[in-house]
Amino acid sequence: MARPVYAVFVAGGSGTRMGGGVPKQFLELGGIPVLQRTVEAFLSAEPSANVITVLPAGHVDEWKELCLRHAVSFPQTIVKGGITRFHSVLAALEKVPDGAIVSIHDGVRPFVPPALVRSMLDAMSAPGGPEALIPVLPVTDTLRSIDPSAPAPDRSKLVAVQTPQMFRSEILKAAYRQPYDTSFTDDATVAERSGVVISTIPGDKFNIKITTQDDLKLARFLIDS
Repeated sequence: MARPVYAVFVAGGSGTRMGGGVPKQFLELGGIPVLQRTVEAFLSAEPSANVITVLPAGHVDEWKELCLRHAVSFPQTIVKGGITRFHSVLAALEKVPDGAIVSIHDGVRPFVPPALVRSMLDAMSAPGGPEALIPVLPVTDTLRSIDPSAPAPDRSKLVAVQTPQMFRSEILKAAYRQPYDTSFTDDATVAERSGVVISTIPGDKFNIKITTQDDLKLARFLIDS
């Protein structure tokens, strides 16, 4: 029997780096909230996914109002976020059963290609498929350390990591039983610390994360072009 898909959209931040009073996941792109665009892009690849949205505790009602205003039609379970991304995902995983594929995706990556989502889900569902799969891009810039005693990193051995990141749910839930560590920057680092082998798949250069005003300008350009 095929594993059901649970899609967690992490939008628990308050958007302090963006500036202004509106969390970045609620800002509009082409008249549609960023978070709505993100979820709908994923669902266009997997309409049967069980959606879990993780929101700042003080903005749940605002999201519900946006859903009414923009006629959001997808069913969703709303979870209040924690003090860090780790704690937000941990709260969401309480809603995810064992025996599923769980996808963790940044709520502010509205341009995730449905083809990438579909490829990842197909790989995760295949017999003998990976237990964890993440999209990555090669690093093209020259990198240097600000520590003058440290050698420059070898960019041929580095990749930039994107979301969604997909896991067998029982494996990720077990990994999140570890104590929180500040080195946990994404779900793959949490899983890897517990011994999970992380597989990779080519990501997409337009799968950008909207964090700053410049990101928002690029996103609006992509919408209008």
